[in-house]
Amino acid sequence: MSAFIGRDEETTGMTEYRIDDLARAAGTTVRHLRGFQERGLLPPPRMRGRVGYYDDSHLARIGLIGRLKERGFTLASIAEMLSAWERGHNLGDLLGLERVIHDPWSDETPVRMTLPEVVLRFYPDTPAEALAGRRPEDFPMLRRAEELEFIRWTGEEYEIPSPRLFEVGAELVAAGIRLGAVFEIAGELRGDVDAIARRFVRLTVDHLGLDDAGPRGSARTASRQDYREIAELIRRLRPLGVQSVQGLLARSLHAEIQAEFARRIESMGTGAPGHDGAPPEAPPVRG
Repeated sequence: MSAFIGRDEETTGMTEYRIDDLARAAGTTVRHLRGFQERGLLPPPRMRGRVGYYDDSHLARIGLIGRLKERGFTLASIAEMLSAWERGHNLGDLLGLERVIHDPWSDETPVRMTLPEVVLRFYPDTPAEALAGRRPEDFPMLRRAEELEFIRWTGEEYEIPSPRLFEVGAELVAAGIRLGAVFEIAGELRGDVDAIARRFVRLTVDHLGLDDAGPRGSARTASRQDYREIAELIRRLRPLGVQSVQGLLARSLHAEIQAEFARRIESMGTGAPGHDGAPPEAPPVRG
Protein backbone atom coordinates (compact mmCIF):
# COMPACT_ATOMS: atom_id res chain seq x y z
CA MET A 1 0.00 0.00 0.00
CA SER A 2 1.36 3.37 -0.97
CA ALA A 3 -0.75 5.57 1.25
CA PHE A 4 -0.05 9.28 1.03
CA ILE A 5 1.18 10.55 4.39
CA GLY A 6 -0.18 14.04 4.81
CA ARG A 7 0.57 16.83 7.25
CA ASP A 8 -2.44 15.98 9.38
CA GLU A 9 -1.10 12.54 10.30
CA GLU A 10 1.51 14.13 12.53
CA THR A 11 -1.22 15.69 14.70
CA THR A 12 -4.17 13.29 14.33
CA GLY A 13 -2.48 9.91 13.84
CA MET A 14 -4.72 9.37 10.79
CA THR A 15 -3.23 8.06 7.58
CA GLU A 16 -4.36 9.88 4.46
CA TYR A 17 -5.12 8.10 1.21
CA ARG A 18 -5.72 9.15 -2.34
CA ILE A 19 -8.69 7.25 -3.77
CA ASP A 20 -6.61 4.62 -5.56
CA ASP A 21 -4.61 3.97 -2.37
CA LEU A 22 -7.83 3.73 -0.36
CA ALA A 23 -9.21 1.18 -2.84
CA ARG A 24 -6.09 -0.97 -2.48
CA ALA A 25 -6.14 -0.74 1.31
CA ALA A 26 -9.81 -1.76 1.37
CA GLY A 27 -9.36 -4.56 -1.15
CA THR A 28 -11.86 -3.07 -3.58
CA THR A 29 -11.87 -0.89 -6.69
CA VAL A 30 -12.00 2.84 -7.30
CA ARG A 31 -15.23 2.27 -9.22
CA HIS A 32 -16.87 0.74 -6.13
CA LEU A 33 -15.69 3.60 -3.93
CA ARG A 34 -17.13 6.17 -6.33
CA GLY A 35 -20.39 4.20 -6.27
CA PHE A 36 -20.43 4.35 -2.47
CA GLN A 37 -19.93 8.11 -2.63
CA GLU A 38 -22.74 8.58 -5.13
CA ARG A 39 -25.10 6.68 -2.82
CA GLY A 40 -24.04 8.70 0.21
CA LEU A 41 -22.41 5.71 1.89
CA LEU A 42 -18.95 7.23 2.00
CA PRO A 43 -18.32 10.76 3.26
CA PRO A 44 -16.58 13.09 0.80
CA PRO A 45 -12.81 13.40 1.02
CA ARG A 46 -10.97 16.42 2.32
CA MET A 47 -9.99 18.49 -0.66
CA ARG A 48 -6.63 20.17 -1.06
CA GLY A 49 -6.60 21.89 -4.35
CA ARG A 50 -8.10 19.49 -6.84
CA VAL A 51 -7.01 16.33 -5.00
CA GLY A 52 -9.21 14.54 -2.45
CA TYR A 53 -7.72 12.83 0.57
CA TYR A 54 -9.37 10.11 2.64
CA ASP A 55 -8.39 8.81 6.06
CA ASP A 56 -8.76 5.78 8.33
CA SER A 57 -12.39 6.65 9.13
CA HIS A 58 -13.22 6.12 5.45
CA LEU A 59 -11.38 2.80 5.51
CA ALA A 60 -13.36 1.71 8.57
CA ARG A 61 -16.63 2.77 6.89
CA ILE A 62 -15.80 0.66 3.83
CA GLY A 63 -15.17 -2.34 6.09
CA LEU A 64 -18.55 -1.85 7.78
CA ILE A 65 -20.32 -1.60 4.42
CA GLY A 66 -18.69 -4.86 3.36
CA ARG A 67 -19.80 -6.69 6.52
CA LEU A 68 -23.37 -5.46 6.14
CA LYS A 69 -23.44 -6.56 2.50
CA GLU A 70 -22.25 -10.03 3.55
CA ARG A 71 -25.21 -10.17 5.94
CA GLY A 72 -27.61 -9.62 3.06
CA PHE A 73 -28.30 -5.90 3.25
CA THR A 74 -28.78 -3.91 0.07
CA LEU A 75 -26.83 -0.70 -0.46
CA ALA A 76 -30.07 1.26 -0.02
CA SER A 77 -30.74 -0.27 3.40
CA ILE A 78 -27.10 0.24 4.41
CA ALA A 79 -27.42 3.91 3.47
CA GLU A 80 -30.49 4.23 5.72
CA MET A 81 -28.69 2.58 8.62
CA LEU A 82 -25.65 4.81 8.26
CA SER A 83 -27.87 7.86 7.97
CA ALA A 84 -29.59 6.91 11.23
CA TRP A 85 -26.19 6.42 12.84
CA GLU A 86 -25.11 9.87 11.72
CA ARG A 87 -28.33 11.37 13.15
CA GLY A 88 -27.20 10.21 16.57
CA HIS A 89 -28.54 6.69 16.84
CA ASN A 90 -26.35 3.99 18.28
CA LEU A 91 -25.16 1.68 15.50
CA GLY A 92 -24.91 -1.09 18.09
CA ASP A 93 -28.69 -0.93 18.51
CA LEU A 94 -29.15 -1.09 14.75
CA LEU A 95 -26.79 -4.04 14.44
CA GLY A 96 -28.44 -5.69 17.43
CA LEU A 97 -31.75 -5.51 15.58
CA GLU A 98 -30.03 -6.83 12.46
CA ARG A 99 -28.65 -9.81 14.36
CA VAL A 100 -32.11 -10.68 15.67
CA ILE A 101 -33.57 -10.48 12.17
CA HIS A 102 -30.86 -12.78 10.79
CA ASP A 103 -30.76 -15.25 13.68
CA PRO A 104 -31.21 -18.88 12.57
CA TRP A 105 -34.90 -19.66 12.08
CA SER A 106 -34.68 -22.93 14.00
CA ASP A 107 -32.45 -24.77 16.45
CA GLU A 108 -31.42 -27.28 13.80
CA THR A 109 -27.76 -27.75 12.95
CA PRO A 110 -27.08 -28.27 9.22
CA VAL A 111 -25.37 -31.53 8.36
CA ARG A 112 -23.24 -32.63 5.40
CA MET A 113 -23.94 -35.58 3.13
CA THR A 114 -22.16 -36.98 0.10
CA LEU A 115 -23.87 -37.26 -3.27
CA PRO A 116 -24.30 -41.06 -2.93
CA GLU A 117 -25.85 -40.63 0.54
CA VAL A 118 -28.40 -38.12 -0.78
CA VAL A 119 -29.20 -40.18 -3.87
CA LEU A 120 -29.76 -43.35 -1.86
CA ARG A 121 -32.25 -41.54 0.41
CA PHE A 122 -34.23 -40.14 -2.52
CA TYR A 123 -33.66 -43.09 -4.89
CA PRO A 124 -33.44 -46.04 -2.47
CA ASP A 125 -33.53 -48.67 -5.24
CA THR A 126 -30.35 -47.35 -6.86
CA PRO A 127 -27.50 -49.90 -6.65
CA ALA A 128 -24.67 -48.35 -4.65
CA GLU A 129 -22.09 -49.45 -7.22
CA ALA A 130 -23.94 -47.49 -9.91
CA LEU A 131 -23.11 -44.21 -8.14
CA ALA A 132 -19.35 -44.34 -8.67
CA GLY A 133 -18.15 -41.28 -10.58
CA ARG A 134 -21.63 -39.73 -10.84
CA ARG A 135 -22.20 -35.96 -10.57
CA PRO A 136 -25.20 -33.96 -9.31
CA GLU A 137 -26.19 -33.08 -12.89
CA ASP A 138 -26.77 -36.80 -13.50
CA PHE A 139 -29.83 -36.55 -11.23
CA PRO A 140 -32.08 -33.75 -12.55
CA MET A 141 -34.58 -34.19 -9.72
CA LEU A 142 -31.93 -33.06 -7.23
CA ARG A 143 -32.04 -29.57 -8.77
CA ARG A 144 -35.64 -29.36 -7.65
CA ALA A 145 -34.57 -30.49 -4.18
CA GLU A 146 -32.11 -27.57 -4.10
CA GLU A 147 -34.79 -25.10 -5.20
CA LEU A 148 -36.97 -26.27 -2.31
CA GLU A 149 -33.97 -26.02 0.08
CA PHE A 150 -33.93 -29.69 1.01
CA ILE A 151 -30.25 -29.70 0.01
CA ARG A 152 -27.51 -27.25 -1.02
CA TRP A 153 -24.52 -28.29 -3.15
CA THR A 154 -21.24 -26.87 -1.84
CA GLY A 155 -19.05 -28.02 -4.72
CA GLU A 156 -17.85 -31.17 -2.96
CA GLU A 157 -20.83 -32.42 -0.98
CA TYR A 158 -24.34 -31.47 0.03
CA GLU A 159 -25.29 -29.34 3.00
CA ILE A 160 -28.64 -30.23 4.53
CA PRO A 161 -29.98 -26.93 5.99
CA SER A 162 -32.90 -28.64 7.75
CA PRO A 163 -32.28 -32.31 8.60
CA ARG A 164 -35.91 -32.59 9.75
CA LEU A 165 -37.26 -31.40 6.41
CA PHE A 166 -34.86 -33.72 4.58
CA GLU A 167 -35.98 -36.69 6.67
CA VAL A 168 -39.65 -35.95 5.97
CA GLY A 169 -38.97 -36.08 2.23
CA ALA A 170 -36.88 -39.25 2.50
CA GLU A 171 -39.46 -41.00 4.70
CA LEU A 172 -42.26 -40.17 2.28
CA VAL A 173 -40.21 -41.71 -0.53
CA ALA A 174 -39.52 -44.75 1.65
CA ALA A 175 -43.28 -45.08 2.23
CA GLY A 176 -43.74 -45.47 -1.52
CA ILE A 177 -44.62 -41.93 -2.61
CA ARG A 178 -43.06 -40.86 -5.89
CA LEU A 179 -40.24 -38.32 -5.43
CA GLY A 180 -41.76 -35.94 -7.97
CA ALA A 181 -45.01 -35.95 -5.98
CA VAL A 182 -43.10 -35.23 -2.76
CA PHE A 183 -41.46 -32.19 -4.32
CA GLU A 184 -44.73 -31.05 -5.87
CA ILE A 185 -46.51 -30.98 -2.53
CA ALA A 186 -43.44 -29.41 -0.90
CA GLY A 187 -43.61 -26.54 -3.39
CA GLU A 188 -47.31 -26.03 -2.71
CA LEU A 189 -46.78 -26.13 1.04
CA ARG A 190 -43.98 -23.60 0.78
CA GLY A 191 -46.34 -21.16 -0.94
CA ASP A 192 -48.95 -21.80 1.76
CA VAL A 193 -46.60 -21.19 4.67
CA ASP A 194 -45.16 -18.08 2.99
CA ALA A 195 -48.70 -16.69 2.88
CA ILE A 196 -49.24 -17.61 6.54
CA ALA A 197 -45.99 -15.90 7.53
CA ARG A 198 -46.93 -12.73 5.64
CA ARG A 199 -50.34 -12.61 7.35
CA PHE A 200 -48.79 -13.16 10.78
CA VAL A 201 -46.21 -10.41 10.29
CA ARG A 202 -48.82 -8.09 8.81
CA LEU A 203 -50.97 -8.64 11.91
CA THR A 204 -48.10 -7.40 14.05
CA VAL A 205 -47.31 -4.42 11.84
CA ASP A 206 -50.96 -3.32 11.63
CA HIS A 207 -51.81 -3.67 15.30
CA LEU A 208 -48.59 -2.64 17.03
CA GLY A 209 -47.92 0.53 15.06
CA LEU A 210 -44.73 -0.51 13.29
CA ASP A 211 -45.55 1.16 9.97
CA ASP A 212 -43.53 4.20 8.93
CA ALA A 213 -46.44 6.45 9.79
CA GLY A 214 -46.63 5.24 13.39
CA PRO A 215 -49.63 3.94 15.34
CA ARG A 216 -51.94 6.84 14.57
CA GLY A 217 -50.74 7.90 11.17
CA SER A 218 -48.41 10.58 12.48
CA ALA A 219 -44.88 10.78 11.11
CA ARG A 220 -42.17 9.75 13.50
CA THR A 221 -38.44 9.16 13.57
CA ALA A 222 -37.13 5.82 14.80
CA SER A 223 -35.36 6.08 18.13
CA ARG A 224 -32.92 3.81 19.93
CA GLN A 225 -35.84 2.56 22.03
CA ASP A 226 -37.77 1.75 18.83
CA TYR A 227 -34.96 -0.48 17.63
CA ARG A 228 -34.76 -2.30 20.94
CA GLU A 229 -38.53 -2.76 21.11
CA ILE A 230 -38.66 -4.12 17.57
CA ALA A 231 -35.79 -6.52 18.31
CA GLU A 232 -37.60 -7.80 21.40
CA LEU A 233 -40.84 -8.13 19.44
CA ILE A 234 -39.11 -10.24 16.79
CA ARG A 235 -37.66 -12.51 19.48
CA ARG A 236 -41.19 -13.12 20.77
CA LEU A 237 -42.90 -13.22 17.38
CA ARG A 238 -40.81 -15.99 15.79
CA PRO A 239 -41.63 -18.82 18.25
CA LEU A 240 -45.26 -17.66 18.53
CA GLY A 241 -45.68 -17.90 14.77
CA VAL A 242 -44.16 -21.38 14.66
CA GLN A 243 -46.25 -22.60 17.60
CA SER A 244 -49.48 -21.27 16.12
CA VAL A 245 -48.90 -23.03 12.79
CA GLN A 246 -47.91 -26.27 14.51
CA GLY A 247 -51.05 -26.21 16.65
CA LEU A 248 -53.40 -25.42 13.78
CA LEU A 249 -51.75 -27.96 11.48
CA ALA A 250 -51.98 -30.71 14.10
CA ARG A 251 -55.72 -30.08 14.51
CA SER A 252 -56.30 -29.97 10.76
CA LEU A 253 -54.30 -33.16 10.17
CA HIS A 254 -56.31 -34.94 12.86
CA ALA A 255 -59.61 -33.88 11.29
CA GLU A 256 -58.50 -34.69 7.73
CA ILE A 257 -57.17 -38.13 8.67
CA GLN A 258 -60.43 -38.99 10.44
CA ALA A 259 -62.50 -37.78 7.49
CA GLU A 260 -60.39 -39.68 4.94
CA PHE A 261 -60.52 -42.84 7.04
CA ALA A 262 -64.32 -42.58 7.23
CA ARG A 263 -64.55 -42.10 3.44
CA ARG A 264 -62.37 -45.14 2.85
CA ILE A 265 -64.48 -47.32 5.16
CA GLU A 266 -67.66 -46.12 3.46
CA SER A 267 -66.16 -46.79 0.02
CA MET A 268 -65.20 -50.32 1.05
CA GLY A 269 -68.73 -50.94 2.25
CA THR A 270 -70.50 -49.63 -0.83
CA GLY A 271 -68.15 -51.56 -3.07
CA ALA A 272 -69.03 -54.94 -1.53
CA PRO A 273 -70.88 -57.41 -3.83
CA GLY A 274 -74.64 -57.25 -3.49
CA HIS A 275 -74.58 -54.07 -1.40
CA ASP A 276 -77.30 -51.63 -2.45
CA GLY A 277 -77.13 -49.22 0.46
CA ALA A 278 -79.92 -50.97 2.40
CA PRO A 279 -79.25 -52.79 5.67
CA PRO A 280 -78.52 -56.50 5.24
CA GLU A 281 -81.52 -58.87 5.48
CA ALA A 282 -81.76 -61.17 8.49
CA PRO A 283 -81.07 -64.83 7.73
CA PRO A 284 -84.22 -67.00 7.44
CA VAL A 285 -85.34 -68.76 10.61
CA ARG A 286 -85.32 -72.53 10.22
CA GLY A 287 -87.73 -74.54 12.29
